[in-house]
Amino acid sequence: MAYFLQQVANGFPLAALYAALAFGYAIAFAVTRRADITYGAIFAFSGHLYLLFAHFGWNRLWLVLPAALALGAVAALAGSLGAGMVVGRLVMRPLARISPNAMIVASLGVLLVLMEGARLASETRELWLPPFLNKPVVFWPGKGFPVSLTVLQVINIVAMLAMIALGHLVLSHGAWGRKWRAVADDPLAAELTGTNADRVFLMSYAVAALYASACGILATCYYGTMDFGAGLLFGLKVVLIAAAGGHSHPLRSAAGAAVIGFAETLWSGYGPILWRDLMIVSMLVLVLVTSRRERAIP
Repeated sequence: MAYFLQQVANGFPLAALYAALAFGYAIAFAVTRRADITYGAIFAFSGHLYLLFAHFGWNRLWLVLPAALALGAVAALAGSLGAGMVVGRLVMRPLARISPNAMIVASLGVLLVLMEGARLASETRELWLPPFLNKPVVFWPGKGFPVSLTVLQVINIVAMLAMIALGHLVLSHGAWGRKWRAVADDPLAAELTGTNADRVFLMSYAVAALYASACGILATCYYGTMDFGAGLLFGLKVVLIAAAGGHSHPLRSAAGAAVIGFAETLWSGYGPILWRDLMIVSMLVLVLVTSRRERAIP
């Protein structure tokens, strides 16, 4: 029982990460209506910027560790959010007007640019953060097998759940949330009622980039590094994970992603880890295919 409870506890950080990523992705997908792996690229790009500037602050500016990490976080948020806004304004919005399906191809190009840029900036070196906030927080003492998480894991879970809760409140009760829903339902009709659909589109993409950037920083703190191939892996994974709850409904998408996070962790604890990604991705593809609904175009 203690081992099972520990696996459930281990699932919370991954479930919170997947949920926050899926929530942000659904905000952008509601207005683009196309699969976009750029989201995963921004997530990984944020992690790489965080590592680069944290190392710069530590090795070149001789900052103490908290100050170096703060410098990395500010630079990562600014750089990734800026990259997301540039991509949304100069790439995605023009393509959404002319050829929406071309957005899928363009997202792959953007992913390659961001990932290769990060790799070249770090000179193809895997940068690592030192362990911090790794004191265990015991939730159940057990009998020689305490169920625990680290302080950093608890902070990550709380931060990501707070991001989801705040985003849901804004989308459900805020004025911008009403405009977002109107543009997601019918951009032309929203324009006729006085809503600037272009501005809402760009704002949605910027908010999604903000979620991806924050998750990239928190995930890098947790894992200690960010792999160069993480952009493609998480880009594809988030597209499929968000389908578990519904691409266009951020909260349901987050809930479905959390279930996938727990399933992945339990499989790692009880099943052969070699087959984990194959089984999870196969299950996501099955959910995507079975939940697909064709809509007749009048």
